[in-house]
Amino acid sequence: MVRAGLTAERVTIAGAELADDVGLDQVTMSQVARRLGVKDASLYTHVRSLEDLRGRIALLAADEKTILIAEATAGRAGKDALIAFANAWREYAHKHPGRYMATQTPIQIDPELAAKAPGPRRAVELTYGMLRGYGLAEPDLTDAVRLLRSTFHGFVALEAAGGFAHKRSPQQSWIRALDALHTLLEHWPPSREGDSS
Repeated sequence: MVRAGLTAERVTIAGAELADDVGLDQVTMSQVARRLGVKDASLYTHVRSLEDLRGRIALLAADEKTILIAEATAGRAGKDALIAFANAWREYAHKHPGRYMATQTPIQIDPELAAKAPGPRRAVELTYGMLRGYGLAEPDLTDAVRLLRSTFHGFVALEAAGGFAHKRSPQQSWIRALDALHTLLEHWPPSREGDSS
């Protein structure tokens, strides 16, 4: 029997909660159906496939993470904005590990759903806006975005995997990493366009 009120949104939230509990790669349609107390076939009225569900989880997570970052960085600039941005990113990754991974994993997302979702677009706007506070312009903006994403994601992924076994706390290293990023962004090296080395 199909539970009354089952919608694509409820299926997506159930999938996102399951991803946080067991990991995104362990989510199956059967597990989501069990979590909702319905038969597997009932889910396909609302989502087309497991890949479609993962795409929906990724969009949900992008919206949630962007809202958290926007709230944290509101009214801030320079180093304050960078630290608030980074801490919100890390907080979301800690609190919602499965959803977070959906935002960092290549997933085929329905273009129609993606076009309606504000999260990914807003994430780009927030990131570029924060970096413009450092006086960066293209192509340096794109390079700086990639550096920040690599640093933030690399740190939280290693942290989640227990990769920081040294007695110095990860928090101390995180603070120093943000100090170093701020210094680098303030003294961004001149572009060497055309130099392939």
